[in-house]
Amino acid sequence: MPIRLLLAAILLCAPAPLLAQSSEPTAKGMAARERQKKCGAEWRALSAGEKAAQGPKWPQYYSKCVKRMKEIKA
Repeated sequence: MPIRLLLAAILLCAPAPLLAQSSEPTAKGMAARERQKKCGAEWRALSAGEKAAQGPKWPQYYSKCVKRMKEIKA
C-alpha cells in the first residue's frame, strides 16, 4: 500500500482534535476584540490628514490606539 494512501487512511480515521471544538471566548480575547472594534471605528472616522498625523497606516495607528486604551482602563 503506498505511503500516501496509508497516511490518508490514518488521518481520516483519527478523531478530530480537541482544539477544533468550539469554546467560549476568553475574557482577554473578548477585550482584545472590543479594542479592535473601537480602534477601527476611530480609524474610519479620521480624515486623510488626521490619519497622516496619527500614523499613516493602520498597524501603526492600531498599536498606538491599543496602548492608549489599556492606559485608560488601568
